Amino acid sequence: MKPVDDAKQLALCEALWAAPSIYRPDLFAGQVAIVSGGGSGLGRAIALLLARLGAKVAICGRTAEKLDRVAEFARGKGASLLTQVTDIRQPEQVAALFDRVTAEWGQPQIVVNNAGGQYPQDAIDFAPKGWSAVVNNNLNGTWYMMQRAAQGWREARQPGAIVNVVAVTERGMPGVAHTVAARAGVIGATRTVAVEWAPLGIRVNCLAPGLTATEGLEVYPPEAHAEFSLANPLRRPGTAMEIAEACIYLCSPSASFVTGEVMTVDGGGRLWGELWTAGRPEYFRR
Repeated sequence: MKPVDDAKQLALCEALWAAPSIYRPDLFAGQVAIVSGGGSGLGRAIALLLARLGAKVAICGRTAEKLDRVAEFARGKGASLLTQVTDIRQPEQVAALFDRVTAEWGQPQIVVNNAGGQYPQDAIDFAPKGWSAVVNNNLNGTWYMMQRAAQGWREARQPGAIVNVVAVTERGMPGVAHTVAARAGVIGATRTVAVEWAPLGIRVNCLAPGLTATEGLEVYPPEAHAEFSLANPLRRPGTAMEIAEACIYLCSPSASFVTGEVMTVDGGGRLWGELWTAGRPEYFRR
């Protein structure tokens, strides 16, 4: 695991905090949100934007140092942000997270399931342990968070909104078949419980980012990076702020009539483009 680079983390947080937003500053005043994987990448961007817009935000992840840097930055800006080291693959840790947030701030109104991870490799070479690790994290972990949130809202007789950060799965994504399988499972669960939980006032949606410029791209090999300009017709990666703004829409009152949907934010990549996360095979070279 790479050490946390304090200067880089601070610079990224400052850039996100200073980035213009179309949303009013008090949009989520008085509300509580939980963001998994909030110590880096898209999770950090989403958490900081929710905090900028007035929410009390709890972030979780498996690396305390990453979480603490984001929290220290946000508190320095006057925002309310707490952290808890949580392995979302462990239901008891998920329950402890929700119990703590509820005890300190009250029932959350928003849950963003952003935590997840994968590594690029040809699917034919996946080891059973590697496949299970990705599916357990990206599918099962997301499910434990979704279910615990819904149970809390049912008990409190309160509505809520869940946003699951997934992947663009329609065309597949060579090199990361494990995460495509897991994220497709999340999409299927989302569409199902959006109907089941509608009587409880719970909205459940997915946000599917395309290629996005965060430190998450560091896991991909140089040959993949060399072709990232071919990933979509806009010929560039998205920014963390562009994805965060889309997430805010799904969390907000503007989306009060939206549930069971997948919002794709990929620069048109599912319509045109190629993304070879493990490098382009010789067979497909032009």
